[in-house]
Amino acid sequence: MEAKILGDALPVVTCKLKKGESVVTESGGMSWMEEGIKMTTSTNGGIMKGLGRALAGESLFMNIYTAEKDDVEIAFSSSFPGKILEFELNQGETIIAQKRAFLCAENTVDIAMHFRKKLGAGFFGGEGFIMQKITGPGKVYLEIDGEVVKKYLEPGQKLKVDNGYVAAMTAGVKLNIETVPGLKNIMFGGEGLFLTTVEGPGTVYLQSMPVSKLASMLYLGPKN
Repeated sequence: MEAKILGDALPVVTCKLKKGESVVTESGGMSWMEEGIKMTTSTNGGIMKGLGRALAGESLFMNIYTAEKDDVEIAFSSSFPGKILEFELNQGETIIAQKRAFLCAENTVDIAMHFRKKLGAGFFGGEGFIMQKITGPGKVYLEIDGEVVKKYLEPGQKLKVDNGYVAAMTAGVKLNIETVPGLKNIMFGGEGLFLTTVEGPGTVYLQSMPVSKLASMLYLGPKN
């Protein structure tokens, strides 16, 4: 599969398929496609697998698009201003992503639920109890809210992040929460009671405009 990411603020990924190649996306995720591509809708792994994906923010059913001839194009657009990231995963290689980050992937890629084991991190960490676990082999495309900043963390190195700004991370990264120190900081600092902490080794992908933050701003109005 040959793929290109086009555009800036509202990007789209176009995939050119050879006969027999397939790409998978959530229900309703396709933007346009040429003739010669067959669509099949299924739970893509059984009803329990589909329910797990639904809990992780994706649809219960997935659409699989298979080329019936060479060099046919299909496209998938982002649903929010931001970036599309490409990952080419090896066999068994995993990336953990926020809910609803998955855009499309080769049909060899596995999309499943990733359950956050720590109670506090799930309640207060902004990313929620359930994230997406995406495992290779194959290419996968994620949509990120706003701009993306990539940071590699050495073993034991920590980064404190405001809730909602962690878009994705490699499987070796630990994610937890910590309380903001000081009553004055909590009451007047504007960062809330908790911060997300990520710890290496591994790579963290941070997003500059989480949908949750934008929705809150629109609801409450701009700052004075």
